[in-house]
Amino acid sequence: MKGERYLQGETAAERRKSEQAERLEQYKLMVEMADRVSQRRQAANSFYLSINTILVGGSAYFGGGSPPLKTALLVSLAGVLVCRYWSRSILSYKTLNTAKFAVINDIELHLTERPFTDEWAKLDPDGDGKKHNSFYETEKFVPRVFVGVYVFQAATAIPWQSIWHRLLALAC
Repeated sequence: MKGERYLQGETAAERRKSEQAERLEQYKLMVEMADRVSQRRQAANSFYLSINTILVGGSAYFGGGSPPLKTALLVSLAGVLVCRYWSRSILSYKTLNTAKFAVINDIELHLTERPFTDEWAKLDPDGDGKKHNSFYETEKFVPRVFVGVYVFQAATAIPWQSIWHRLLALAC
């Protein structure tokens, strides 16, 4: 297609200008797609946060004093599994965004302005991550906190004293 335009009398300058306009449109599309991925990522995080809030809040509300052991363990297991899928989702979105921004940065090499490249140079000039912590670092910590809550919930639901007494009785 580019060759056809050139054969139809397009000059080299016109062709470069046309290619630059096409590249800019591709750049705009990639930035828009990256923004959409970020929006989906936030929606997914909200979904998983809601599920975990319901599980923790519901178990606290319905548990009152002490929920049946099976219920406490089931809720804890469900919560840990939800957190596992949440962590995988976070990593998946991070990987997808990293790839999209790599493409955006590659396209920027052929543009007169490089806003994303310049932004990262200002956010983390040394490239060591000390000046700017990525959202991913905070984001991946939240499911781990919930896992801790679920492990604590399961550990406190288990009748340890009864188990120890049975073990001691068997040992004697």
